[in-house]
Amino acid sequence: MAPSKTAEVIGAGLAGLTAAIALAQRGWTVRLHERDSDIRAIGAGIYVWGNGLATLEALGLYEEAARGAHVGPVLETRDHRNRVVEEVPINGPGQARVLTIMRDHLITTLIGGAEKAGVDIRTGSEVTEAGPDGRIVLRSGATSRADVVLAADGVNSRIRHQYDVVAHRAPARQGATRLTVPRSPDFVPPQDQGKYIEYFSGRRRVLYTPSSETSLYVALVADEDDRPASRIPVDTAAWIRSFPHLEDLLGACAGVPGRWDTFQFLTLTRWSLGRLAFLGDAAHAQPPYLGQGGGCAMMSALGLADALSGSGAPVDQRLRDWEYAERPTIEHTQRWSHRLGRLNYVPDAARASLLRGCGRVHRLGASRLRAALTTPTGSGRFAGASAR
Repeated sequence: MAPSKTAEVIGAGLAGLTAAIALAQRGWTVRLHERDSDIRAIGAGIYVWGNGLATLEALGLYEEAARGAHVGPVLETRDHRNRVVEEVPINGPGQARVLTIMRDHLITTLIGGAEKAGVDIRTGSEVTEAGPDGRIVLRSGATSRADVVLAADGVNSRIRHQYDVVAHRAPARQGATRLTVPRSPDFVPPQDQGKYIEYFSGRRRVLYTPSSETSLYVALVADEDDRPASRIPVDTAAWIRSFPHLEDLLGACAGVPGRWDTFQFLTLTRWSLGRLAFLGDAAHAQPPYLGQGGGCAMMSALGLADALSGSGAPVDQRLRDWEYAERPTIEHTQRWSHRLGRLNYVPDAARASLLRGCGRVHRLGASRLRAALTTPTGSGRFAGASAR
């Protein structure tokens, strides 16, 4: 019996965990390195659209990941006067699917899937170098060599920084404070409590996202140089001045631990070098305006495992085939996310008219949801696959 192929995966976020599970389920021997002493979820809630849900189904993890998740009926956008200017029906027949899940629950589900698949998870294991020949070097000085190395170590990837592969990287002018508060019937009217709602006012946004029966994910989006809006802990008075109709919700954010992140946009000249591939935010970071950062990372990771396991071609050729298949949809989604960020700089009245008009153009809606409606490459072909 031929020995199994080997993979070293660097980074235990959504991309790294998904790739590790998918490869292990296809018979690879996988070692996953996480430099921190624990695998921690960064953020609060997360939108998982149809492409991410299909990836979880392919891994046999959908039921566990969806346990306790919120299933909203509509995505609404509201203007500075709290009027609905755009609505996208979801989760109905013929509509895009999306669940909102607490991020720590999703990460815990993926860790469980990795352990079940036999992935060797190494925490406190920092990879300092990785090469196109499949060799890695750890902080301890130890070295190893594998058939493939996957750098899924985030937008500030140390591994990627060693190579001249960045085509374009731009910190956005915006960012967000993300936090979780207990759900309350006082935050919005009864008819709105199950919805996903994005509120605009000037250059600020508030994202209202139920993520479980008891938890509400709140994102407060503003310009990075808007000091009152980007302050930690949250300056609730500054936000209430912009959104007086959300006074109860914003007041509940007072003193709640939060995290400010400046949004990033990143593209590479190529996603792989020899037997080394870049994955997730290390390859294609995007602003969160479509809620597709995690979904694209998971979808691409599943496609990578499928490409590596689906032919007898050399690894470097399979990685190029993977990029050829995945890159068009992901870069389309990145461009859409970037464009939606520009809405922050459109005056309130003009923005409301623009969103109303766009909502009437079916072709624009389909283009915006392209990734959400994509069937991930390899879904249904993995050992962990199960029907929902």
